[in-house]
Amino acid sequence: MTVAVSRTALHVVDLETRLPFHFGNVEVTEIPKVFLRVEADVDGTSQVGVGMAGLIPGWFYKDPEMKLEAGYRNMVEAFRAAADIATDLDPAPTPFAFWRTLSERQREWAEPAGHPPLLWSYGVSLVEQALLDAVCRAKDVSFPTAVRENLLGIDLGSVYDELTPYDPADLLPAEPGRETAVRHTVGLDDPLTDADVGEERPDDGLPLTLADYVRADGVDHFKIKLAADPETDATRLGRIADLLADLGVEEYRCTVDANEGYDSAAEFRRQWEALGADPDCAALFENLAYVEQPLPRDEAFTPETGEVLAAWDDAPPIIIDESDGRIDSAGTALTHGYAGTSHKNCKGAFKGVVNACLVAHRNRVDDDCEYVISAEDLTTVGPVELLQDLAVAATIGADHVERNGHHYFRGLSGFPEEVQGTVLSAHDDLYRRHGDGFAALRVEDGTLDLGTVADAPFGVGPLVDTRQFRPLEAWEREHID
Repeated sequence: MTVAVSRTALHVVDLETRLPFHFGNVEVTEIPKVFLRVEADVDGTSQVGVGMAGLIPGWFYKDPEMKLEAGYRNMVEAFRAAADIATDLDPAPTPFAFWRTLSERQREWAEPAGHPPLLWSYGVSLVEQALLDAVCRAKDVSFPTAVRENLLGIDLGSVYDELTPYDPADLLPAEPGRETAVRHTVGLDDPLTDADVGEERPDDGLPLTLADYVRADGVDHFKIKLAADPETDATRLGRIADLLADLGVEEYRCTVDANEGYDSAAEFRRQWEALGADPDCAALFENLAYVEQPLPRDEAFTPETGEVLAAWDDAPPIIIDESDGRIDSAGTALTHGYAGTSHKNCKGAFKGVVNACLVAHRNRVDDDCEYVISAEDLTTVGPVELLQDLAVAATIGADHVERNGHHYFRGLSGFPEEVQGTVLSAHDDLYRRHGDGFAALRVEDGTLDLGTVADAPFGVGPLVDTRQFRPLEAWEREHID
């Protein structure tokens, strides 16, 4: 297979959130969604593919002093640079080879400009997603099949020497997952009960509080944000445990996300052990799957961190997220005593597959540790972004996935009715028509049905015509000086 990108186009849709979204002390009430349309040559056949991303600078920088406009500018630069580089590349023998070359060229562009790896690699992943969409459509094959049959040319050994003997099918599940549990995000400011809701409750007929989601959607997997303040966290974890007990949720799984909140591994260990000794937190600790990114990304891989984790015999499984900026960051994490990493399409679909294979291999050969590849969210929504992310989750066999996009957005109400109707028709197992008329995510018994996503080319059924949305250049004139 040979692949090349001949043309790209970027468009934007501004989506308003149904409730504020916070990165530290930065409040976000609108998240622009960027669509990339590529025209690709796949073995001599011209095919269009689409990718989708969100302009959320706060996650990529975690800099409370950065102005939103500056963050937008940097993200747009990364998206545009990756798209421009993609059209300049020579045809590659495989999609994976194209991705590797694009990543290297993007790195060469980004590092002198001071762009962090998480950001410039997001530009690469946007092109990657659109190209995978085009390739799977051209070959009339689903993404899980393309991965298992290695039609994409995934070379595991080029990333990790220990994976050289293997193809993805040797390490991934034989079949894609057909369903996955929703791991509901409980943010620091998210209301637990009606008593926590102020006067500005959205009147949209969707769940809002944690209690609402348990009652309406039957969720029994949870991702709980930590404040990295002992008193605050102990009180909130205790409240959540009591609420779940009151709601009759006897069996559940939870993860906690520290969002880089602790200054050092030693401080995290001290606070974690104190929480573990608090009887009010006991129930949650018994149901804990792992802890996500407790340390600042620059502290995650220091010698001191490695020493603390190596000496901590009863440490919880700890994974990285924001520290996963480079293609081999997962391997670096494992050498520093972490249990694994997270998958998000914003960090790369190929990268997620490679990391899942690394974790599967380590779990086969190392009986002393249970390694983890999680599936996390970045406020992803349809009609493209969420579905492509779920296609990768299905491929790597994620049995629970953090989903928060449907919590912060009012379904697909920000898109034209034609777009919503197409999604409902092609993915009626994943979406439903809400009583107020808009397309909403279908969560039943805490579960998402992934059947149509796993069978579609790259998660998405009919190709979305992104040319109906606003050209990026026009959006920039209004939002970026």
